Amino acid sequence: MTSTARKAPRTLARCAQAAIAVAAVTDALRAAAVRDHYLHPTDASLHKSGFISMIFLYLMTLAIVLFLVWLARSRRNAQELSPQTSVPSRGWRVGAWFIPVLNFFVPRRSVLDIGRASSASWQEKRDTTLVNLWWVAWIAHAMVLTVAGRVAPGSMAFLVVEEALMIAAAVLVGLVIERITALQSAALGATVPVAPLAQA
Repeated sequence: MTSTARKAPRTLARCAQAAIAVAAVTDALRAAAVRDHYLHPTDASLHKSGFISMIFLYLMTLAIVLFLVWLARSRRNAQELSPQTSVPSRGWRVGAWFIPVLNFFVPRRSVLDIGRASSASWQEKRDTTLVNLWWVAWIAHAMVLTVAGRVAPGSMAFLVVEEALMIAAAVLVGLVIERITALQSAALGATVPVAPLAQA
């Protein structure tokens, strides 16, 4: 095999997982504070909900950035490990998350392509199901959040469902990150360095 200077982004993966977990917990606190202000509006509840919402926004932005950076590193590794396999381009990989309609389908496909290209050990049934479960939880959370805001802003039932989906999506994406990082770590660790040429 050819030599490689790449390494699986383990530290980056851990940072992304931690940021996503903290953002998910903060979102639950934010949703509870916003509901409390909606039902019992006071200056104190307004300040509290606004402050927690601001903290959540910062944490979620950090989580998104770390996840996308991890995805970029994983894409480069996957391309090196499987040069013959088609993986999404850098611009498409990022841009697809922000284009309406496409962001319901393309990001999932990008993660699947990176996972498959990362190692022959990718298990089509188990690993694809893991990615699909994460994506369903994430899309369902976004849809429930939108519907709740329009139909029943103060509904405890909606709040419980949307936050349960948010936490489920956070746990599942953490497992997706772990799986792809582990596959790349094993594949890169198995790469045999090229011996230097002997001096004449």
